[in-house]
Amino acid sequence: MKIDFISSKDNALFKEVRLLQATGAKGQKARLASGLALLEGIHLVQTWVGKPALKSLITSELGLQNPEIAQAVYEHLEVCPDTRVYQLDKGLWDLLSDLVNAPQIAGLLELPQSTLKSQGSIATISGDVIILDRIQDAGNVGAILRTAAAAGFRQVIATSGCAHLWSSKVLRAGMGAHRLLDLYEGWSNQQVLSAVTAPLLAATADGQLGLFDMAKSLTQAVAWVFGSEGQGVSEDLMVQAQGVSIPIDPRVESLNVSTAAAICLFETVRVRRA
Repeated sequence: MKIDFISSKDNALFKEVRLLQATGAKGQKARLASGLALLEGIHLVQTWVGKPALKSLITSELGLQNPEIAQAVYEHLEVCPDTRVYQLDKGLWDLLSDLVNAPQIAGLLELPQSTLKSQGSIATISGDVIILDRIQDAGNVGAILRTAAAAGFRQVIATSGCAHLWSSKVLRAGMGAHRLLDLYEGWSNQQVLSAVTAPLLAATADGQLGLFDMAKSLTQAVAWVFGSEGQGVSEDLMVQAQGVSIPIDPRVESLNVSTAAAICLFETVRVRRA
């Protein structure tokens, strides 16, 4: 196994990795420009072991002494022998990772075409879709992606203002769900309305339809819309959607958006299985 050693924080690859970690627009710009995302931690790396999209592995001397990490590295190289392996000095690893006491492994992942395609190049998206409308908390976004994958939904659109789907925090919260999904992000509401063919169902506290009273609608392809934590679903999407409410105790104002998404998606699954 050939290993490239990195000992300086001025190394070009190390600088690129730090940019991929950046939050907000800076990190998103770096990810789209390079076509790469950073996988942090053994679980995420293991999810893509054996997949050609995992282009590089980054670890440390301590990391390679970990049997789980060594196994992941060798298993991946056996299938993808052209993968580059980089070993960081301990001081550089401490600068790189926020995961205290976690196994010292990361990977550079090639972003899928669904993420890199411009919205204008996509005519229509048919079938079931999940639309994330300006959900800002990375933990909520990652949790919804994990739920979507578990419920068998494949297509997810994130509108502008949403937490970036391939950011480090969303990836960690998604726990590998990204590998099972077609992800589109940065879309305007108008682009969503133009591309999505399924009827929109918007989860909202004051929706006229009750979730558990609409079995017939859920047997067909649907586009579930989940809105931002503070403002809910945006008005122009709401105008084109049917509002759906989840019955909850009136003493409770609302549900966390990731919890609401889980209830809606698995009710869809239950209806279709029944």
